[in-house]
Amino acid sequence: MDGTSETHAPFRDARYAPRALEVEGRGDVLILRNPTPYSSTIQTVTAPLARWAAQAPNRIWLAERSSENEGGGWRTVTYGEAARRVSALAGGLAALGLARGQCLLILARNGIDHALIGYGAMSLGAAISPVSPQYGLKGADLTRLAFAVERLKPVAVYVDDAEAFGDALAAPFLAGLPVVASRNARPGDVTFEALQDSPPAAAVCRPGDTAKLLLTSGSTGQPKAVVCTHANIALNAAQIAACYDDPDPPVLVNSAPWSHSLGANAILHMVLHRGGSLYIDAGQPLAGKFDETVRNLREVATTYHNMVPAGWGMLAGELERDAALARKFFEKVRVLQYGGASMAQSILDRVQAVAARTIGHRVTFAAGYGATETGPTACNIHWLNARSGMIGLPTPGTAVKLVPSGDKFEIRVKGPQVSPGYLDMPQASADAFDEEGFYRLGDAARLADPADPSAGLVFDGRLVENFKLASGTFVAAGALRVAAVSAIGGVVSDAVVCGEGRDGVGLMLFLDPKAGLLLGDPATVRTAIQVGLERLNATAKGGGRVARALILDGAPDPASGELTDKGYINQALARDRRPAELARLFAEEPDEDILVFS
Repeated sequence: MDGTSETHAPFRDARYAPRALEVEGRGDVLILRNPTPYSSTIQTVTAPLARWAAQAPNRIWLAERSSENEGGGWRTVTYGEAARRVSALAGGLAALGLARGQCLLILARNGIDHALIGYGAMSLGAAISPVSPQYGLKGADLTRLAFAVERLKPVAVYVDDAEAFGDALAAPFLAGLPVVASRNARPGDVTFEALQDSPPAAAVCRPGDTAKLLLTSGSTGQPKAVVCTHANIALNAAQIAACYDDPDPPVLVNSAPWSHSLGANAILHMVLHRGGSLYIDAGQPLAGKFDETVRNLREVATTYHNMVPAGWGMLAGELERDAALARKFFEKVRVLQYGGASMAQSILDRVQAVAARTIGHRVTFAAGYGATETGPTACNIHWLNARSGMIGLPTPGTAVKLVPSGDKFEIRVKGPQVSPGYLDMPQASADAFDEEGFYRLGDAARLADPADPSAGLVFDGRLVENFKLASGTFVAAGALRVAAVSAIGGVVSDAVVCGEGRDGVGLMLFLDPKAGLLLGDPATVRTAIQVGLERLNATAKGGGRVARALILDGAPDPASGELTDKGYINQALARDRRPAELARLFAEEPDEDILVFS
C-alpha cells in the first residue's frame, strides 16, 4: 500500500499508463528523465478545438450556471458551437486592432465568454493575460493592476462585468483602450454579443507565438509576466495525456482561476486537449462560498477532481456528513488530485475512508508539481497512490535535475513545457536557468525512497520560505505547516509558521469554519489543537517542534492577497498583516489565549 491510510480497500482503476524512469548520477547530482513517448502533433492551443469540433461537435466543452432567475441550471457550449464562436470573436478582435505579438488584458472570473474570447485572441497569434480578478474588482487596491498594465502593455481589455470592474476601467492606466464587456457595458464599450456577430477569422497562430502572459504571484517581489508559448501549453497537455491509458474524455467540476497556470493550462486546456467537459464552479474553499461547489458536485458525476488542499479539507467533512453526496461524488471518479500547496495526510485519509465505505474502493490521490514557468506540470503522480506530500516523477519528455542544497535537493526542470522566460526582462530570464538550461524553481525535494528513485519525489518546502531560529536551528516552514495541520486533524484549515530570529517556532492558526460542528464548544476545539500539537512535538526535533500557537479570529483575506485565488496562504504577507498577533505570539509573558508547549 502506498501511504498511511487505515483502510486497505483496493484501488479503483485510474487508467494510468505504465511508469517509466531513467536515472543518471553525476556525483551528488541526480538527473531523472521520463522516456515515455508523447504526441507532438498538436502545437497550438486552438488545434484541439478544431479537432473536436470535427470529431464530436455536439459534445459539451464548457458549462456554467445560469442565473437563478433563469432557473439556475447549466448553460453549455458544445465543441462545434465553440469553434464557430471563437472564429467570429477572432474576427471581431482583429477589427479592434488585436494582432500577433499584442496583448488582450482579461479582467474576468472563469466563464464561457472568458474562454471563448481568450481562444479567439490566441488564434490570431496575440497573447492573452488573464489577471486575478482581485486586482480590479471594486474596492481593490489598483496599484497591482497598474503595475501589471505597465508591464503587459495591452491594446484591448475584456471584462465579464463592466460594472464590477468599473473603478479599474475608469483608471488612467486603461484610458483609451477598447473594452469588450459581456454584461453592463458602458457607453462606448463593445458588447460581447456584438463582437461574436463579426465575420469569422481563420486561426493563424504558430507554435512559437506567445499564447499567454501569466503573472507570477509576486510573493517575493513585484510579479513578472511569464511568456507561455502555444507549444509550451499544447505540449504540456500532451505530456499529461501520455500519463494515461484512457480513451474516454474527462468530466470535471473545477474552480481553479484561469489567471494562474493550474486553472488555465492544467485544467481548462487539458480538458480541451482531451475533448472533455468542464463544468465551471463558481464556489471557493471559503466559509459561505463552498456550498456552491457542493451543489455542483451533487449534480455532476466527475471522472477527475482537482482542488486545493483547503477545498479538500472542507469537502472531506461534507462527504463524511452526507452519504448521498458521497455516492454521487464517487460514482465515476477515477483520479483525485490536489495542487497549489501541500496537503495534510489526515485529509487524504478521511476522503479515502469515505470512498471505501461508499464504493468499496479507494481512489488514487495524485498531485502535480511545477510553476507558471513550467507549463505548469513538470512532475506528477501517475501511479496508484494514497500518500500525501508526494510530487511524483517527471512527466513524459521532462528531465528533473536534483542538486544538493544543504541537506535537501534543489529541483530544476527542463522540457518542452518550460517557458523561455519573462516579458521584457532579459536578465531575469537568463538568471532563471542554470548552465545546462534547467529552470530553477526555488523548491526543495527528497526521494521518497533513497534506494529507489522510481518511488517518486516528496516536496520538501520552498527554499525561500525557510528560516532559522535565534539558536541557528533551521526551520522548514512548508513541511512544518503541513505536519501541524495534519497532526491537528481537521480542526484547522491552515497555519502560518512564524519564528525567524526567535527562540522557538510559533503558529498562527485559522480554524476550519465547521470546527464547532465537528467538536462543539471553543474549549473542546482548543483542547483538540493542543493535543494534536503535543502529538507532533513528541516525535519532532529542532526546528520541527512548535513552541507556541495562537488561534486567529476570522479567515484569511482574499482581497489583500493574503489568501491567493488559488486557495493557499501567502505566508510572508499573512505575518506582515498581523503585527499585533505576532507580538502576542512571542510576548515574554504570553496571555491566556496563547498555547505554550514545553
